Amino acid sequence: MRTDLEAIAREARGFMPHNEGMGLYETALRMTSADTIVEIGSYCGKSTIYLGAAALENESLVFTIDHHRGSEEMQQGWEHHEVELVDPGTGKIDSLPELRRNLERAGLEHVVVPIIGDSQTVAKRWSEPVSMLFIDGGHGTEPAHTDYEEWTPKIIDGGFLAIHDVFADPADGGRPPYEIYCRALEEGGFGLFSSVGSLQILRRTS
Repeated sequence: MRTDLEAIAREARGFMPHNEGMGLYETALRMTSADTIVEIGSYCGKSTIYLGAAALENESLVFTIDHHRGSEEMQQGWEHHEVELVDPGTGKIDSLPELRRNLERAGLEHVVVPIIGDSQTVAKRWSEPVSMLFIDGGHGTEPAHTDYEEWTPKIIDGGFLAIHDVFADPADGGRPPYEIYCRALEEGGFGLFSSVGSLQILRRTS
């Protein structure tokens, strides 16, 4: 990964450790110019930069989907609320401006396409085959399981499914990301490809 992009990724606001970001980057490097990468949950673009850095090298495309109003745990009074992201005009979180600044600073605007909207709504009209899917959107039961159900059928044979914040021990983190990880393994069609911290990367086998 280019050192300048690594520095920007490290500095960007977000919740992904560098080693996990590199796990995303190295998986995305396996893509070709014909492949499509979809990220669910852009936030301010920290993980997006790792994916985009790979897309620069192999000429793939990254579509990153987020409504930019923050997930449940980012709202006022919750653990991950960041007051700097609140739009003073609306009183609501808006992470889109910071995402756009980070993509511009990293020079990734031609390989990363932000889609502003609810991931489940976008899924209903999405017809492009997905070569790599990264699920890191809402961590509640409903959004996590719906993202899994709506998006994983779009992954091509041999394609990759990456899930963030997967913790086997409930004391370490919320359950829904772990639950959809288990579903992917138990329901068939996916096998574990690699594991980096809380980032689990699976590959479609059938």
